[in-house]
Amino acid sequence: MQRALFGRSASLAQQAAAALDGPLAARSAPVMQRLERSMSSVTIPPPECMLRPLEVPLRYLFGPGPSNVPPRVLAAGSRPIIGHLHPEMYEIMNDIKKGIQYAFQTDNNMTIAMSGSGHAAMECAVFNIVEPGESVLISINGIWGERVAEIAERMGANVHRLVKAPGGYYTNKEIEQAIEKHKPVLFFLAHGESSAGLCHPMDGIGDICRKHNCLFLVDTVASLGAAPIFMDKQKIDILYTGSQKALNAPPGTAPISFNDRACNKMFNRKTKPVSYLFDMTHLSNYWGCDGQAMRAYHHTGPVSGFFALRESLAILAERGLEESWRKHKEVAAYLYKGLEDLGLKLFIADKDLRLPSVTTISIPEGYEWREMLTYIMKNHQMEMTGGLGPSIGKVMRIGLMGYNCEKTNADKALHALADALKNCKKSKA
Repeated sequence: MQRALFGRSASLAQQAAAALDGPLAARSAPVMQRLERSMSSVTIPPPECMLRPLEVPLRYLFGPGPSNVPPRVLAAGSRPIIGHLHPEMYEIMNDIKKGIQYAFQTDNNMTIAMSGSGHAAMECAVFNIVEPGESVLISINGIWGERVAEIAERMGANVHRLVKAPGGYYTNKEIEQAIEKHKPVLFFLAHGESSAGLCHPMDGIGDICRKHNCLFLVDTVASLGAAPIFMDKQKIDILYTGSQKALNAPPGTAPISFNDRACNKMFNRKTKPVSYLFDMTHLSNYWGCDGQAMRAYHHTGPVSGFFALRESLAILAERGLEESWRKHKEVAAYLYKGLEDLGLKLFIADKDLRLPSVTTISIPEGYEWREMLTYIMKNHQMEMTGGLGPSIGKVMRIGLMGYNCEKTNADKALHALADALKNCKKSKA
């Protein structure tokens, strides 16, 4: 009798299990899910947007950055993740250091890549070199000088500004006079001022800074790989860039290098830097630059970002710096002629001062620049941008850098601009 009951129970259990796997279960599953959710302690439901697949449009990134990333770099960034403290990761970081030294033309041991955008390197430089109350001199002829000045003020520096209108440049005499007057511990200058499209001359400024015991900080975010820069020969003490411009890696890593003069100031501070994340005492160890046998944990670096940065630096090394500079100059000259043929005015009159990677044009008379850029994006799937900071309302910017630096892309940009000039409303003014 007992065995019969157990047998019937087992049979019923099997039937119930079969029913749970059958059509009835399929129909009742959503009901069960809703019931489970109603009984859950979660009060915020899953957002509908997160239940849809990711969609990203394909666009021509012909603005001041980021630029389109070549398939080879995308492939490198998609490789399987490894630990940020694995020996293989340290080897990749060592490769990156050597690639940066080549791109910067420096032998500096203290050469790393920041975990962050170009702003991370900008802050790293100021936070580590300058102490509260110290005098700094910032040249401002576009947005990047403005940013460095604000960063320095926030950490308590005594900031002096050397200001010119967007696109203006400084003679060495003007720079020396300002350094003599303010006696700064640091002088900042943007090599590639992308908000105005200016490539500033560098020769002789490092000598002036050394004469007056001042460190020379240079921003090459928009110019590295597109215009010549020689960190050691030009006596630049701190140099930084970003990954997403002519280097053609995704945004998120930022190479930076300090020479011995900068290291002497940086590692003999009276106070700790205001940022723990950007403290070079720790970062120098993480990157194997401090001579210690062991690298200690400091933060989790962007592993995939470092893969991509290494590949972008490898592409630059294979091409060669001089060839990269030549190509950017050639394509920029081709673009200049096409823009002038359209009746457009180049914002930087002196062709020797134009930034090859980011070209600025004066806003065409009678046109609304936002309308033109919106039209180009909508009808050509192409990004160009307006000004930034003090150049807003003065210029439109076209960037052809790295992977995008081709005459065929210049033709695409010129065609889009011609179409916008034809179809966008022109005022009577």
